Amino acid sequence: MLKDLPLSEHIHQHCNESMERALLAERHPLWSRSCPELKDIDFIRLGLLRCISVVDSGRHFLQTNEQIYGQRLPHSTYFKSLKSHRRTSMLEAFEQQSYHLHAETLLSLKILETEL
Repeated sequence: MLKDLPLSEHIHQHCNESMERALLAERHPLWSRSCPELKDIDFIRLGLLRCISVVDSGRHFLQTNEQIYGQRLPHSTYFKSLKSHRRTSMLEAFEQQSYHLHAETLLSLKILETEL
């Protein structure tokens, strides 16, 4: 984590590691499923990008994402995925592992004195 990488690469690495840990934390997670139209890791990345983007709406975000990153995503796929109960469960498992990764980083940098 201390490497001199662009922010986008740090986010990408953190998301991948959090997802790997979330999958390993449960024997057969009910939320784990292959979605070729919008992979879970891409759904997470899009969510983070949406949070830090300066856009007026979800549609504006998708248009901006396509212009900047060249990733075309059907509006219906994106908006349906936001209402998915399975994706909500996946995000909860992901968030727990993301939190642990952040705590480990803070401990290693001696910013945090004891594990949360």
